[in-house]
Amino acid sequence: MLGALALALPFSPPAAADPATLPLAAAVDALPVAEEDRTGYDRRLFRHWIDADRDGCNTRAEVLKAEAIVPPEQSAGCRLTGGLWHSYYDDVFVDDASSLDIDHMVPLAEAWDSGASQWSPARREAFANDLDYDPSLVAVTARSNRSKGDKDPAEWMPPAGHEHCRYVEEWTAVKHRWVLTVDQAEREALLAVAGRCPDSTVEIVPAP
Repeated sequence: MLGALALALPFSPPAAADPATLPLAAAVDALPVAEEDRTGYDRRLFRHWIDADRDGCNTRAEVLKAEAIVPPEQSAGCRLTGGLWHSYYDDVFVDDASSLDIDHMVPLAEAWDSGASQWSPARREAFANDLDYDPSLVAVTARSNRSKGDKDPAEWMPPAGHEHCRYVEEWTAVKHRWVLTVDQAEREALLAVAGRCPDSTVEIVPAP
């Protein structure tokens, strides 16, 4: 975890630290609590999707390739055809990449509310295109992603109830990775799920 379990202010660059694994309830309990503020938010302040390695495939395509159960065919311009994916939010298998959205586990607006408003443009871009940490970005059906929108776990949980432990693990992990806060209602919702997931753990990997 970051230093002494995320005691840094949400706008402070995270200090270098080794990855750590905590029980889910302990990881939730360690998140700093603060009121949210969406003043000044604009989705365009989080530049995405970029082609960070300049291989012709942007972040969206990279996630689709990484999460495919059956790899798609790739043609010029990183056009993907065929393939098979599992949208874990609603437990649906999808064989058409155009039917999938790439969801930011912690939505951009939620990140802004929770500390990203104080970040540099470069750090917001890094958050929005975080290919180095699997929980950050997830391929799911457009229907489930748009149902979620900018909601936190106090307002929305995946329709597939058996995936709630995983969802809260990943939400909590991303909040820790980027040193983001939670509000009180969000914290209570996370702890309620954690109480039903006694075997769940969270690997905390600080962002660069």
